[in-house]
Amino acid sequence: MAATQPTKTRLHLAQPDDLPRLTAMVVAFHEEFGIAQDDETRAAALIPLLEGSPHGAVYLIGPRNSPVGYIAISFGWSIEMGGIEGYVDEFWIRRAVRARGMGSEALAALLPALREAGVCALHLEVDRESPVDALYARLGFRMRERYALMTAVLTRA
Repeated sequence: MAATQPTKTRLHLAQPDDLPRLTAMVVAFHEEFGIAQDDETRAAALIPLLEGSPHGAVYLIGPRNSPVGYIAISFGWSIEMGGIEGYVDEFWIRRAVRARGMGSEALAALLPALREAGVCALHLEVDRESPVDALYARLGFRMRERYALMTAVLTRA
């Protein structure tokens, strides 16, 4: 799913040769948010997405050779939503360039590309005290009145 480029922030579908750049950013994201994951597990999660797995995709944000962030989308199926649904699994922008609109632009560019590819809904999980809630609201994301995401972890890394 190639993303369209209606804004100045560029998106690139990550490919296998992007693994070193992407891994460095994923490590930074995980460190920032206290996510413990070993290198082997991280690579096993990323490589299939970079090789074209139908279960998800990773987009680099900014110049391909020097990206400033990434957004990882995983895909599922929903009867309620009427077909393919996406989940923003991870969304990260380098701290030094945050608050410049790049995240907003990247997500705004990605939404129509996902829609064109047949994705019926895009979900994301947010920290209830996150300062980026306004960004998500501007792009049409809403809290669902009667629903909360619950998780059962079935494997441990």
